[in-house]
Amino acid sequence: MKRFHSLKFLFRDTLTSMASVISLLFVFLAIFGPWVAPFPKEGKGKANVDNSYIGPGWKHLLGTDELGRDLLSRIIFGARPALLIALAVVGFAAIIGTLLGLIAGYRGGWLDNVIMRVSELFLSFPPLLLSLVAVTFLGPGLINALIALIISWWPWYARLIRVEASIVKSKPYVEISAAMGVPDRVIILRHILRNVTTPLIVQIAADLGTVILAAGSLAFIGLGAQPPAADWGLMVAQGRNLIFDQWWISTFSGLAIFLAVLAFNILGDALRDHFDPRITRQ
Repeated sequence: MKRFHSLKFLFRDTLTSMASVISLLFVFLAIFGPWVAPFPKEGKGKANVDNSYIGPGWKHLLGTDELGRDLLSRIIFGARPALLIALAVVGFAAIIGTLLGLIAGYRGGWLDNVIMRVSELFLSFPPLLLSLVAVTFLGPGLINALIALIISWWPWYARLIRVEASIVKSKPYVEISAAMGVPDRVIILRHILRNVTTPLIVQIAADLGTVILAAGSLAFIGLGAQPPAADWGLMVAQGRNLIFDQWWISTFSGLAIFLAVLAFNILGDALRDHFDPRITRQ
């Protein structure tokens, strides 16, 4: 775990360095967006119809939308909900999946079969399709979209941790601890969980971008965040019918999603390459 203390690998090449800078900028805007946005009231949703459909210029660098709201401010305000929903979905899915994966991998037997069969049932549907079905029953809204995404994401973590736990379970020090009468919960927390954190962290980093894209997709079709929320997917949807005239509305909102997803995916690959001993040796 000492390698976690060094972050030099995040700047090992130009592509990874750019992804790191974009990710840090994304986090910065999510935290300090209300203070750096040029028009914070419009970023929150206040309309200014006198400025509707102004193209990119010095006053409004990215233009304005149909209600005259500054698009740059809206995109900056959209960074916070995008990051929060990504962290919430990945966090809850990782907790649920890790708990079930540890139990299945360590205990085995019928409990393992039940957990894996249930996870395979969920995995038989594409994550976005399963999220669509779930949010259709729950109703449109940001919270319901979050719940729907968690429902479709936890089985991936359960299968990953189950495999890793099964491998660690066969290690001599785990078998010796069990033979000495150490309680199962202590073995799971002290020995197994500690040794599956690396693939778990790598998977979490890789999933952040994918969740941002999935949440934006739900908002795009009207099942995620609702107006006047500053949501990137919602802004892309609002400008899709104006793409040939007021092109900047969908273009810059979609570009924000693209950059966030690309940056987190590259960071996920960098983490995998850094912590995978086989790749490290090569």
